[in-house]
Amino acid sequence: MAGNAREVTETLVTPILEELSLELVDVEFKKEGKNWFLRVYIDREGGVDLEDCSEVSERLSESLDKHDPIDQMYYLEVSSPGAERPLKKEEDIVKAIGKHVNITTYAPIDGEKVFEGKLLAFEDNIATLELKVKTQKKKMEIPYDKIAKARLAVVF
Repeated sequence: MAGNAREVTETLVTPILEELSLELVDVEFKKEGKNWFLRVYIDREGGVDLEDCSEVSERLSESLDKHDPIDQMYYLEVSSPGAERPLKKEEDIVKAIGKHVNITTYAPIDGEKVFEGKLLAFEDNIATLELKVKTQKKKMEIPYDKIAKARLAVVF
């Protein structure tokens, strides 16, 4: 049911977000303890505020009530993806060029599976990162099909 709940939610929320000039970042439907949570992460250039989240939550809640696609009780949460926003699609990665990112691969590349650094480019399905190794900078190329997870990373 979890996969179907995500798909149905994406279908229902997409027209709402388009109307409000917002972007769907991710949908999660998961159990935590004894409760189920349907989480919808939204964004736009410049970020979203509480009013945006509230508007989407109200409209999506009405649509979910009308279509009733989820059998069990759940809590609906609509929020910003936060500072470490996931990069789910190729266009997300393109938008992140010039920013600090964290990438996890399915299999090791040069003995490592986690890479963090500045995203320099994304061309021909290859992400090029500038990594700091001790005191030196090193370029690393990571094929898109090897990326398990990618997200923005906060630099301290």
